[in-house]
Amino acid sequence: MIVDDDLQASGLLERVVKMYRHETAVVNRSTVAMETAHSFHPDLCILDLMMPDINGFELCALLRADPEFEKTPVIVVSAMEDKEAKIKAFSVGVNEYLTKPFNIIDLGDKITALLANGKS
Repeated sequence: MIVDDDLQASGLLERVVKMYRHETAVVNRSTVAMETAHSFHPDLCILDLMMPDINGFELCALLRADPEFEKTPVIVVSAMEDKEAKIKAFSVGVNEYLTKPFNIIDLGDKITALLANGKS
C-alpha cells in the first residue's frame, strides 16, 4: 500500500512497485489509509511523512497499534532529510527510510528484502 498525498509521487512509487511485480493500493488521502489497509491487507506499506490531516509518523503509529499491521514492514519515502525526522520515524516503527529523490533500485531492493524477511 502506498500512501502519499502527492499524485505524481504516488504514481511513480506505484510504477516502481509494479516493476517489481507486486500489487498496489494507492491512497492519496491519509485519512482513509487505515480503512484501505483493512480492506487491502498490504504485505508492506510505503508512506510519505508530510501529509495533511494524518502525517506519516502518525499513520505509522496507527499501523503499529493495530494487531493486524504491527509487523507489516513500513518504508518511508520523504523529502525530510534531517536526522530528527529519521529518528522519529524509526521510533514509531518505520523499517526503512529513503529520501526524495530516491533511487528506484534502492527502493526495489528494500521492498524485496523486507518482503523476503517479513520484517527487518
